[in-house]
Parts: sequence; C-alpha cells; structure tokens
Amino acid sequence: MALFTAAQRFSDGDRLDVAGCPVRLKVDGRARRVSLRVDRTKSEVVALAPSPRRLNEAVAFAHEKSAWIAGQLAALPGRTRIAPGGTLRLHGEAYRLEVGPGRARIDGDRLVAPDDANWGLKILRLAKREALTVLTERTALHAEALGRPMPTVAVADPKARWGSCRPARPGTPAAIRYSWRLILAPAAVADYVVAHECAHLIEANHGPKFWALCERLVGDPAPHRAWLRAHAATLHALSA
Repeated sequence: MALFTAAQRFSDGDRLDVAGCPVRLKVDGRARRVSLRVDRTKSEVVALAPSPRRLNEAVAFAHEKSAWIAGQLAALPGRTRIAPGGTLRLHGEAYRLEVGPGRARIDGDRLVAPDDANWGLKILRLAKREALTVLTERTALHAEALGRPMPTVAVADPKARWGSCRPARPGTPAAIRYSWRLILAPAAVADYVVAHECAHLIEANHGPKFWALCERLVGDPAPHRAWLRAHAATLHALSA
C-alpha cells in the first residue's frame, strides 16, 4: 500500500522510504517523463520528475516499482573495510596493508600504520596524500601540454563527481579539485579525469572542442568513462 495521499506535497530533494529502500526525489527540467535511476555512489534510487508539479507522480511510480528498487539496491556492493593483511591498489599497483611501529608510511610495496584504533584512518590518509601527489604531477604535465598555467590542486571526497575545475579569475589562478578515490583506479583512468579537468582550463563546456582536447591528451576517453561508471560504487564503498 502506498504511504502517501494525493494531497501530500513533495519537494525536490525529499527522501522517501519505499518498502524499506531509500529513494530521493529530484526535479530535472531536461527529463521528458517520470523515471527511476540508481545512484551507485550514494546507494539509493533517485525518482526523477520533469517538474515540481509531477513529483507526486514520481512518488507513485517509485512505490509501483518497489520490487525493482529493492532488487537494484540489493545488487550494490556493501561497505568494504580495509584490514591488516589485505591489499589496496594505488594507481594500479598493489600494496600490502600491515601493522608496524612508528608513523604511518608507504614502505616499498607496503602501507604501514601503528596498531591502534585509528589504523584504518591512517592508511586512508596515506592513500589521500599519495592521490594529491600523483594527481598534482599529472595536472602539471597536462596543463603544460595545453599551454596553460598550473592550477591549484586539491583532493576531497565528493560523492557525485570525480573532479571539478574553477576557471582562473583576475589575480586568482584556476583551481582543480579531484576525488582522492581516483588513486584507487587504474592509472590510465585517473589520468583521463586529470585530462578532462585540464581541458576545462580552455573549454568550459563539453562541446566538440573540449572532447578534441581530451583525445589529444589521452586518446579515446570512452573506455575510461565506462570503467568509472562500472566501478564507481566499488570505489566509494571503501572505508576504514
């Protein structure tokens, strides 16, 4: 039985419980009809409506498709916690996860941190520092290839995008922010994202000129984009 009435009002961003499954409402003016999609990074289903007036219709559709929603969410990977004795791939290379005295560090092909309650957090901080180092180096190379000044680079943990580029302003350099989780992806995939954001230093949109710049830097982007779509949930599932 649906847990709403026709008189209820819903807003963009509202979250629902549909047969025990999380569903988020979203208004998308580009949509032509009510639909559902799976947000793998947030482990939820999004009910899309072309306009606020059709949000009730999106809610009804979500309840109608509750079995489909449950099946889609059940197929998503659960949280993956790192643990001593395991491995973690950074930029395509496998590292053993170990407990050891002293400060947290990368030691050859090992990620080592002291045995305390924050072991996992310290290992992930190592991965984030490595991500900043590698992504900064690749950004410098691609920016130089495009003849653009080096932007400032930072890493964060966004859920909806792998990178973002803020154009330069008078007196302020351009700034690129990446998901640190790119260090968990194959090197070529992470490098594509760097090239993508560096191309935005010249082309702010995603038109033909933009994609031509991406191809100039890393070749055909399609395989890398496909890899990210297929593995996004797995990358975001990693935790301490």
